[in-house]
Amino acid sequence: MAAVTLSGVRKSFGPVQVIKGVDLEVADGEFVVFVGPSGCGKSTLLRMIAGLEEVTAGTVAIGGKVMNDQEPAERGIAMVFQSYALYPHMTVAENMAFALKLAKADKAETTRRVKAAAEVLNIAHLLDRKPKALSGGQRQRVAIGRAIVREPEVFLFDEPLSNLDAALRVRMRYEFAGLHQRLKTTMIYVTHDQVEAMTLADRIVVLNGGVIEQVGAPMDLYENPANLFVAEFIGSPKMNLIPGEIVEAGARGATVRLDSGETLKAAVDASSARPGEAVTVGVRPEHLSTTGAGGQLPVTASFVESLGNATYAYVAREGRDETLTVQLPGEVRPAAGDALTLHAPADKTYLFDAEGRAFGRLESRKMAA
Repeated sequence: MAAVTLSGVRKSFGPVQVIKGVDLEVADGEFVVFVGPSGCGKSTLLRMIAGLEEVTAGTVAIGGKVMNDQEPAERGIAMVFQSYALYPHMTVAENMAFALKLAKADKAETTRRVKAAAEVLNIAHLLDRKPKALSGGQRQRVAIGRAIVREPEVFLFDEPLSNLDAALRVRMRYEFAGLHQRLKTTMIYVTHDQVEAMTLADRIVVLNGGVIEQVGAPMDLYENPANLFVAEFIGSPKMNLIPGEIVEAGARGATVRLDSGETLKAAVDASSARPGEAVTVGVRPEHLSTTGAGGQLPVTASFVESLGNATYAYVAREGRDETLTVQLPGEVRPAAGDALTLHAPADKTYLFDAEGRAFGRLESRKMAA
């Protein structure tokens, strides 16, 4: 096992700078997930760690050793790609052993490693089959097994579940979590799916436009996003955002007038804000309700999804084009066209300044009405 350290890492393709200066420390044995929208640079960053892309500037170190000039095979890493890339004419056992065969490893040791990896992945009964006789999930396990037999110090995963159906993705998330618990090896995992990131990661690295927006534990990013980008990206459905301006502000909270005239309170440290300043109010769908305390927001239901245990209502404010989302209990089922009054509790209301930076939430999470 080994730590991975990125220091001032940059990557350019001609005049286009894709990675714009990344500093990151991945601890030994940690499971870190790179997440972000398409084109944010997450796969490029992973490929630089693997040695598949040259580093334009900065250093990549694995286990304390700078790897910039080392070939992929010399870095102590194994990589699993979105495509299984299994050899169709080889059995599962032969696919898993292929890298060791090329390295002229001892046959008995190769057999031992293949069997051990197959046991970890619950595919020991499939070793004599060929890829065409396997399901998508089984093929992905074989691809992972091919990486495990190399006994790397670091595992790299580039969107490994993208080709699987929804139900199998859920199952494979569980498999990945269990694999990390058993192997306790450093793992870096790339995905555009924030649900995968939230369920798998010890820490999440949120990337946007080639820079890191925020690094933290999943719930820390959910509860304390550093800015608007992270607030919108982490959480499903995404956070509702409403323009407004400061009415009153201080270290113990803020009162904001929305662009539609209503006022809401936010339990944040707004001591740096001034009345009249433009801000953005953020409230997650699961924190809005049709009953209870908190600022009131009149809306009209446009579309309603009843999912049994929960109801998602997509609502509009009068005279406004944007749609807000509210998550309600399953037994609450408004109809399209119904008028609703939503309540936004101050301790669950976020506030962002004109630059998109989040005001810090109060420790007490409570504020006087």
